[in-house]
Amino acid sequence: MEKPRLIASDVDGTLLGPSEQVTPRTVAVVQRILAGDVPFVLCTGRPPRWIAPIAEPLGLTGYAVCANGAVLLDIGTDSVVAVHGELKPKLLHDLASALDKALPGCRLAAERISTGSVDHELRNFVIEPEYHNPWGDEESRTAPRAEVLGKTAIKLLVSRRGMTSEEMAEAASAVLDGAVDVTYSSSGGLIELSAHGVTKATGLADIAERFDVPQSSVIAFGDMPNDVEMLQWAGHGVAMANGHPAVLAVADEITGPAAEDGVAQVLERWF
Repeated sequence: MEKPRLIASDVDGTLLGPSEQVTPRTVAVVQRILAGDVPFVLCTGRPPRWIAPIAEPLGLTGYAVCANGAVLLDIGTDSVVAVHGELKPKLLHDLASALDKALPGCRLAAERISTGSVDHELRNFVIEPEYHNPWGDEESRTAPRAEVLGKTAIKLLVSRRGMTSEEMAEAASAVLDGAVDVTYSSSGGLIELSAHGVTKATGLADIAERFDVPQSSVIAFGDMPNDVEMLQWAGHGVAMANGHPAVLAVADEITGPAAEDGVAQVLERWF
């Protein structure tokens, strides 16, 4: 690949290794990229409110693709510039009924968005009692299921103790019949449901169009099934050595694991 004109990277398991911190080597290469006026875009399943701790040490003030493509965030102004594929309450209730049959005992959570990364009146993240989040979330609010499903969401999250995310995704996909897209970014018993056709790839394509960068000049990095479409869409898709088999299967290249600065290893060819 020639020198990329736009770089996109997943966060957890890709930019961040076991320490959950960006390393000096990664910070250095990202700063060289930005100095060369090449956009560096975070593409993550994280909600907007979880972007700043990653963006700040890297010096990022541009765009981030959040919630697996549902939200486009302007990091510098902390404002949402686009929302794609909202899940309305009727659909959320229908999904919940189907999930109860496919995954008995599952617990639900809804991620919501307004015009900023945090809106305390909206309650951006609402969870059912006994919902299990592998990452934790101090901003979550526990509420009855009716309240969880009662407002438009950008993502429905489903937890089920005693099952892997892979097992959950297979069971859920069998009953949801394409009504939404099912993916996961952790194997710890949590799946994520988004509007059909909304992925990191669609979010990244939006950003590439804004910068007038052709698809062939985009390089993307990822490690989990929610990165598959993005790596397939990019001109050059790079999987982390620690990545899920589904990601390794579609990648144009496999780099070192996140713990060994795999993203930096590739980008140092040009920057």
